[in-house]
Amino acid sequence: MEHVPARQAGQARWPKWTSEVFVTRLANRGVTGLWPHQYEAADLAFRGRNVIISTGTASGKSLAYLTPAVTACLDGGTILYLTPTKALAADQLRTLRELRITKVRAATFDGDTPFEERKWVRQHANYVLTNPDMLHRGILPRHSQWSSFFRRLRMIVVDECHGYRGVFGSHVAQILRRLRRVCARYGTEPTFLLASATASEPGAFAKRLTGLEMHEVAVDASPKGSTTIALWEPPLTELRGERGAPVRRTATAEAADLLADLVLADIRTLAFVRSRRGAETVALSARAKLADVAFSLTPPPAHHTGSPRT
Repeated sequence: MEHVPARQAGQARWPKWTSEVFVTRLANRGVTGLWPHQYEAADLAFRGRNVIISTGTASGKSLAYLTPAVTACLDGGTILYLTPTKALAADQLRTLRELRITKVRAATFDGDTPFEERKWVRQHANYVLTNPDMLHRGILPRHSQWSSFFRRLRMIVVDECHGYRGVFGSHVAQILRRLRRVCARYGTEPTFLLASATASEPGAFAKRLTGLEMHEVAVDASPKGSTTIALWEPPLTELRGERGAPVRRTATAEAADLLADLVLADIRTLAFVRSRRGAETVALSARAKLADVAFSLTPPPAHHTGSPRT
């Protein structure tokens, strides 16, 4: 176990180039400026420098790319946002629409986008949210239909970029190089802004992914409460693996039991799981354990004695 003390926030301020309407919209939501790491990443991107911001969870990375991205849209440019999951794209789209800035025409473009809406997205959206597969299969092969968008493309945001590793990461790296070639065909060289909470050696990783020199912002200046970190090792079971080696209980089963125990202790808990199937397994197992506990605590039905009422 390790205890991490609380951290005070750095000074919050806005870059001089930030749009007044953007500042006003965020001020109405209680945001008074950017913390130093957000400011540095946003300013680098605004000045055309490729940058990766790799700071902790809930450190405001989205605001670091939203600030220069919205500014670019208001200046007549376009933005391409890439994320590995549709859920994150939907969350970002909701954030953009809540700003209620009419000149920012944001839209998702993925497999769930109705065909009748795709033409509107190609011709009118200036902030397009998609994923690498749709970029590869639905946008780049039809780049001539996106010519107006590519001619004005200012910035490419690659969110949760740490997910692009291994074979999948190699695939995405080739897609990004193909994207750069298409942009060059239309006379643009957009800035890349990558975001991750867990990338190891973020600058080197971002360079391998994009093929471009990359500035690195990794010093987190956001406020944070004290935290206790505990590493939990699942216990050994009676099962034996290769050459008789002992086998530990699965992390999924252990997480389900821990989640149920914490719920029973009335502790607010989030369980992060690698896959959707794993999340469903943890949820069902924890629910079954809680149901068993509730059943064991239910008092037996009362037995009536004497003559029944008539």
